[in-house]
Amino acid sequence: MRNTDQDGRLGTTPPVPGRPTTFLSGLCCLCALLFALITWQVAADGPLRDADERLGPWITGSRLPDGAAEFLADLGGVAVAVPVLALAIAYAAWRGRRADAFRWWLAPVAAAVAMAAVPVLVVPLKEIIGRTGPPGMDGSGYYPSGHTATAMVAYGGAALLLLPYLRSTYARRELVIACALLNFGVGLGLVRRGYHWPLDVVASWCLFGMVLYAITLVVARYGHRATESDPAQPK
Repeated sequence: MRNTDQDGRLGTTPPVPGRPTTFLSGLCCLCALLFALITWQVAADGPLRDADERLGPWITGSRLPDGAAEFLADLGGVAVAVPVLALAIAYAAWRGRRADAFRWWLAPVAAAVAMAAVPVLVVPLKEIIGRTGPPGMDGSGYYPSGHTATAMVAYGGAALLLLPYLRSTYARRELVIACALLNFGVGLGLVRRGYHWPLDVVASWCLFGMVLYAITLVVARYGHRATESDPAQPK
């Protein structure tokens, strides 16, 4: 459903009112609590960290082929993930501008800012926590995982920008599932190849799950939604 502002420009009503918004807010709060707990345990060398360092070698020794794991881990690299988000930003901006949607630029800008926030949040945490890597990895600064964070924002942000342009509930659901599986695959590949401990990955999921929630709010309020009268929508 579309509305107009005081100048008569087309906008959108939030697509996730009521109960879904409450669910997402609760999920965001859960991410915040989990991130705080994990960070505390890792920094304090608590029992959760001990369990994590026992789980890591078990995943590293799993039967997932090295080539497949490396491929999945590489999907979290800047050279792969960022261009995906850039294409989604360009598409969302084009569609919103063509439809003259109210503040069409806000959702694409929010996604770009979220990606820029990845090093701003991750690098200081790596320095402060100073966690050493799994066996075979040199130095410290492995918590939280930067590749996981990049993948979360790039693929999650791209999915959020594209969701309003999918008319089919089935298509939207499949896009969300594909995004979740892709991010899980990146995390699994990183741990399987011994680049990170499992909690390094989970912490990034939690931290940047909160960032994606912020993008969701912007997209819900200002993201252009496909309608029958949309001039850019195929007939």
